[in-house]
Amino acid sequence: MTTSLTHWADGRRLDGASDRWADVTNPATGEVTGRVALADAADAAAVIASAARAAKAWGETSLAGRTQVLFTFRELLNSRKDELAHLITAEHGKVHSDALGEIARGQEVVEFACGMSHLLKGGHSDNASTGVDVHSKRAPLGVVGIISPFNFPAMVPMWFFPVAIAAGNAVVLKPSEKDPSASLWIAELWKEAGLPDGVFNVLQGDKVAVDALLESPEVAAISFVGSTPIAQYVYEQASRHGKRVQALGGAKNHMVVLPDADLDLAADAAVNAGYGSAGERCMAISVLVAVDPVADDLVARIAERTRTLLVGDGGAGRTSEERTEADMGPLVTAAHRDRVAGFISSGEEAGAKLVVDGRDVQARGAGGGFWLGPTLFDHVTPDMEIYREEIFGPVLSVVRVASYDEAVALVNANDHGNGTAVFTNDGGAARRFENDVEVGMIGVNVPIPVPVAYYSFGGWKRSLFGDTHAHGTEGVHFFTRAKVVTTRWINPAARPEGGLELGFPRNV
Repeated sequence: MTTSLTHWADGRRLDGASDRWADVTNPATGEVTGRVALADAADAAAVIASAARAAKAWGETSLAGRTQVLFTFRELLNSRKDELAHLITAEHGKVHSDALGEIARGQEVVEFACGMSHLLKGGHSDNASTGVDVHSKRAPLGVVGIISPFNFPAMVPMWFFPVAIAAGNAVVLKPSEKDPSASLWIAELWKEAGLPDGVFNVLQGDKVAVDALLESPEVAAISFVGSTPIAQYVYEQASRHGKRVQALGGAKNHMVVLPDADLDLAADAAVNAGYGSAGERCMAISVLVAVDPVADDLVARIAERTRTLLVGDGGAGRTSEERTEADMGPLVTAAHRDRVAGFISSGEEAGAKLVVDGRDVQARGAGGGFWLGPTLFDHVTPDMEIYREEIFGPVLSVVRVASYDEAVALVNANDHGNGTAVFTNDGGAARRFENDVEVGMIGVNVPIPVPVAYYSFGGWKRSLFGDTHAHGTEGVHFFTRAKVVTTRWINPAARPEGGLELGFPRNV
């Protein structure tokens, strides 16, 4: 028996009028576990209208009142995060600890939003001109749309909606149709936390729902995370309709290993960052750049670790007695699994050395699961498809270079500039790398440099469309707009004779 997953508006589930539905599957078994509504234009209008009705009153709610709701949401999420993690594992496939980690990183943004009142205050200049005072304030936008991908059904929306709600906006979240249950669970948690009906809404669907958000005159801003082609589409369409946009696109993240690096640390990091969450994350390391002469030794260490990884059902254990979970779960859909397997074949045909072949995986789980094991290529060159394209799966490519300069040139020549890392024990080399690379987020002996919530997340080049990154101060500025107020109060005792003054006020 499957579950019907619908929209959320006005503080309750909304069935909608559309007769279009999509299957939701458990990637570890291939079983259809639910069906999700695919909104038509009328459904989208109804959900957006719910947000529009709630926006003004929520924007006028005191900062103290908003913060109290945010704190309550935080406490509820902490106490019930295991429920959400189970939903993520069942629909995305990532192992339970990965799902909990995703929630923890999202919770960091909630905690940032709980304390962001000081970022909403303006400035004041007394007597800027004679008898004239100037002050500024930050006002909410109204209704904002969030379009999130399948790979982080909780964390990515949480990059945006806590900040948007704390700033006084109403939210419409359009989750991925591949794993929609988390969005409804979060909506119910907001209601339990005391958020007024209509401030947080969920619009299920596909491109019809996306286009409705991009085109609606009620929606003032769009936050998006996904592939670069879709990010560009979202940016262009939303901008054409007068919205502000932050559209975070794809990535091809490089990890540079210098000759003086701790190779055990580097190997551990490459395996964790390349294969964690089955490589389905925009900050995954997909290219390891080995600077001579470390490549042979490093590849051997990575291969040794890779071969020990257990692929299996994220909700099950190594043995029924130990209940220790697998290291890596399945890919999200059969089509995506087949796409990633196609890249492996492409790498072989192009002449890269296939050190570990994930297509041979013996997974611990149902035969119908969307299984693909960790894959390691050596002697990859920049002309190969496996180097050029964002694979979004557990495929790590090793590129060998002769020098630091060649490594940096390789990173900078890439169209994407999301994240990068350098592994070295030389502080001078690390500092030089920070300055030389044209990438938005940089790690030094940290393979996945996702910043803490009070810094902003986002890349450069074709990894970002728009000028504003997620969360942190940039996120606060994205979800608010500035007003500057100039006031003049005339002292009756000093009022000049002659009545009207037609010129500019004079500074005397």
